[in-house]
Amino acid sequence: MTAPTPPDPPGRPARADARRNRDKLLAAARDAFAAAEGPVPLEAVARGAGVGIGTLYRHFPTREALVEAVYAAELDEVTASAPALLERLPPDAALRAWTDRYAAFVATKRGMADALRAGWASGSIATPATRERVTAALATLLAAGAEAGTLRADTDPEDVTVLLLGVFLATAADADRGRTARLLDLLVDALRPTVSP
Repeated sequence: MTAPTPPDPPGRPARADARRNRDKLLAAARDAFAAAEGPVPLEAVARGAGVGIGTLYRHFPTREALVEAVYAAELDEVTASAPALLERLPPDAALRAWTDRYAAFVATKRGMADALRAGWASGSIATPATRERVTAALATLLAAGAEAGTLRADTDPEDVTVLLLGVFLATAADADRGRTARLLDLLVDALRPTVSP
């Protein structure tokens, strides 16, 4: 048995092939967690990334490390997508597109829920400021919509976060896969300014 390749020293950039492998592992883990009904075998993640289990363990020495990395990468993508969507779409359409992106994040998180809860409880995974970051992204979208006149100006972003969480909680085990999209359509419609008769 050959000795594992040591990780790159701190402060030194990772090799290009190591970065590619890490990215492939994160993508495979994200897909596996999103599709899973229960725990995901790490061997399946490695296979999905097209690498060996040793490569997975070099990058993520524990299941918790992999779960934390997937969660953090997804949260970064979700929150960073709000300004990018506003550059391409009108604010109300950007908000609706963002809610789809957030729904995909929540779906991925479901497959990691047990590992996340255990890691947060033990302290082996840092508790992220998820709700605050999601609310800040929503505030950006809502402010742009209020300025453009396409979204209500009297909406509290924290209230919208709570509404979204309610939608995701209510549809978590729903066999009707279209229900989440319909509820998100209704939510965004409720955030549009009312037109006086």
